[in-house]
Amino acid sequence: MQLRLIWVGRTRNEHLRVLVDDYLKRLARFVRCETTELREAADGDRASVIEIEGKRIVEALRPDSFVVLLDREGRQWSSEELAAEIERWQMNSLKEIAFVIGGHYGVSSEVKRRAAHLWSLSRLTLTHEMARLVLVEQIYRAYTITRGLPYQK
Repeated sequence: MQLRLIWVGRTRNEHLRVLVDDYLKRLARFVRCETTELREAADGDRASVIEIEGKRIVEALRPDSFVVLLDREGRQWSSEELAAEIERWQMNSLKEIAFVIGGHYGVSSEVKRRAAHLWSLSRLTLTHEMARLVLVEQIYRAYTITRGLPYQK
């Protein structure tokens, strides 16, 4: 199985980028992981930005990707529930799980339709850069939980 992390825009905050990279290196012990940073849409109204970025996201997805979209309206999982989901996906022989974080205005209906799950990290509002860090940390935590490693304790 492979994980793909797809998000719109670069992680500009140097400190957050270093932390994201650190967790990606840790994750490499457990699973192949690929990051795709998509270019943000140029200036435009909200609807056109959502459509442009949505097309970029859909084009970045592989046809057989199992898509988990991070969305404020999604289901919230505890770390243990996320670990159980990832383990279940692995047992179902999914080739690729794509975790998607849309742009600042959200995602198009086409991206939402493509998603198998909508996942909300928190009821709190996080910057997109912070959400990337929380995403990779929680995925790493999930792998340590399923393997009984001391990180999560």
